[in-house]
Amino acid sequence: MTAAAFDATVLIATYNRAELLDRTLASIRQLRAAPGRRWDVIVVDNNSSDDTRAVVERHARDFPVPLAYLFETRQGRSSALNAGIAVSRGTVIAMTDDDVLVDAGWLDAACDALLQPADPSIAYAGGPVAPLWQSPPPPWLDRTRGDLWGTIAIQDHGGAPFVYEAMRKVPLGANMAVRRSLFEAAGTFRADLGRTNSKRVLGQEVPDLLVRARAAGLRGLYLPAMRVEHHIPTSRLTRRYFRRWWFGKGASRATLERDRPVTELGVDLRSTPHLLGVPRYMYGSAWRDLLSWARNVLARQTAAAFRHEMMLVYFFGYLSSRLGSLGHAAPAPLATVEPAFGRKTQP
Repeated sequence: MTAAAFDATVLIATYNRAELLDRTLASIRQLRAAPGRRWDVIVVDNNSSDDTRAVVERHARDFPVPLAYLFETRQGRSSALNAGIAVSRGTVIAMTDDDVLVDAGWLDAACDALLQPADPSIAYAGGPVAPLWQSPPPPWLDRTRGDLWGTIAIQDHGGAPFVYEAMRKVPLGANMAVRRSLFEAAGTFRADLGRTNSKRVLGQEVPDLLVRARAAGLRGLYLPAMRVEHHIPTSRLTRRYFRRWWFGKGASRATLERDRPVTELGVDLRSTPHLLGVPRYMYGSAWRDLLSWARNVLARQTAAAFRHEMMLVYFFGYLSSRLGSLGHAAPAPLATVEPAFGRKTQP
């Protein structure tokens, strides 16, 4: 990894979302950084075939801080982020998505917490992710509780800061800042657990990274002031998309727990009885979800029934992975991102 030259680097991985990326970069232009705080922006283009490069180049002409373009051929959000991390020059690496609008104080909230933390074990931060609905949410999506919110990358844990580990929670990848020393201690993202353009929707790369970070004695903060808004397209407000996402989450979670059998709740799966490679207690949970789903369907409680259905889909994704339908790869240390050092960025 290159030596830090900035207090922070804003890192965005993008794939064929030029119009939304344009809005994201416009919001980043409006960031209010503390006097003397140095920061830059890197956009990693992950094989886009639209006008992504032209959008970045147009913004770069008069952007208030250095804005670099990086092309990464290895498909997948994790691979794109790893390439950006490898060339980043910020002490803090603040990651967001190409369909997000950041609040003006977003970067300062992250830097204030991470540049000189009172507790040196604090090495990452996250915050609320509010929805920007392209169309009204469907009646089967419960907006009063957050069980399914991660499917469309929204999150709200309230207005008080807390340590993620104390509350047994994790931030969303769309709104996460990391001190670069965390990557040096724990490695970067696992490409086999992150999102790609394949038919299977995965998404356990952040929990996996944080398992390794916690093993190194590092922790994170939830910061209400570190707020972003996330575009929710109509195409993701479908039952089909939710089913794909929860099946993929179950599959990638099974892969994660195969390699890291002590869960974030402290359960050691090595001493837990299994059936067909699945912890036996999960069968009991699936049976209870099935019964609850049936009761909710009969009572015409649409949102509750769908919530239990997604828990069943998660179970079958987990079972599918354990039966061998999902590949398995070991975590990649930071040194394996070496090819990115030779790539050229375009200001």
